Amino acid sequence: MAKMHTRKKGQSGSTKPLRTEPPAWSTMSEEEITKVIMDMWKQGISTSVIGMTLRDKYGVPDVKVATKKKLGQIIKEKGEQSTVPEDLYNLIVKAIGLRKHIVSNHKDVHNKRSLHNTEAKIRRLVKYYQSTKVLSADWKYKPETAEMMITR
Repeated sequence: MAKMHTRKKGQSGSTKPLRTEPPAWSTMSEEEITKVIMDMWKQGISTSVIGMTLRDKYGVPDVKVATKKKLGQIIKEKGEQSTVPEDLYNLIVKAIGLRKHIVSNHKDVHNKRSLHNTEAKIRRLVKYYQSTKVLSADWKYKPETAEMMITR
């Protein structure tokens, strides 16, 4: 997200090395990578965890370089796409956790503010995904029914 909700500096991230072909030490073929991705997706593992597992366990430094497709494109081609994008899903899970916390700790004003900021991010992301046709135009975030919306 581009908007900062604090007066602190942002964190700069590292950049990936520019590669056009997989390194010599990466031995998995395109079909093997696709099979592992689909097996993990069917187990209910998120795309970010799949990418980290491929990197750490299978020695695939970058799925896009190895298969010439992004991880999400591979899943979409197999017809197994989720209804809610992963970043929106994670924000909704965070908001649900904050709401549960605030119910039992109603004087916790810092987390109330954090909930407001998180829900603002959710609304901005929903607006973006509706404009890019990832979500339908009538999709709406409602805190009361959020737990039912995020089930896969």
